[in-house]
Amino acid sequence: MANDRRGDVGEGQPPARELLSSADVARTIARIAHQIIEKTAFGPGNTADLVLLGIPTRGAVLARRLAAAITEFTGVAPAVGSIDATLYRDDLRRGPARALVDTAVPEGGIDGKLVVLVDDVLMSGRTTRAALDALSDEGRPRAVQLAVLVDRGHRELPIRADYVGKNVPTSRAEKILVRLTESDDRDGVLIERPEAKPAEPTVGAAAKPAEPTVDREERG
Repeated sequence: MANDRRGDVGEGQPPARELLSSADVARTIARIAHQIIEKTAFGPGNTADLVLLGIPTRGAVLARRLAAAITEFTGVAPAVGSIDATLYRDDLRRGPARALVDTAVPEGGIDGKLVVLVDDVLMSGRTTRAALDALSDEGRPRAVQLAVLVDRGHRELPIRADYVGKNVPTSRAEKILVRLTESDDRDGVLIERPEAKPAEPTVGAAAKPAEPTVDREERG
């Protein structure tokens, strides 16, 4: 459950409000794992069909955690790996160069399998589209689903997650910060809002005289 504790996001940065605590993240992952089990009918007797592929960096961490939770709940370990979509992004020429991460497709591949792509935050949908393009170079899955920890809206492509940990309405100026122990030494989800800029006085503008205070009854 979200609370109002503030996150230490760095000196000089605006304060961030906590949306999910460490315990919330654990519960959310467990819930998504149960939903995947229910929707895919994964378990003893149906183990060869499901593949979890995380989108690095934190999506890959989440995929491994989901696989561990599914194993705990069913007694059967699903196939898990990662898919790097960096070279398939449509914004490669914008901003600094991105580091490449090795794609790790589980033994047995993805042909004819039900693949669940896993990411930490879903926004425009462009990362997911890039992952789908990367996936097509690795094989031909029977179906592809999407699981995300946070859906913050602002879609630019017709992409919808099948499993959502938390829907968070945001403005484009806000940032969602996902923290996971494996990469950040702690678990949590924060929302960072930009600091309001003070209004600048209009140079050379004459001050407008204040309107006399008139009681409502005197206005007629």
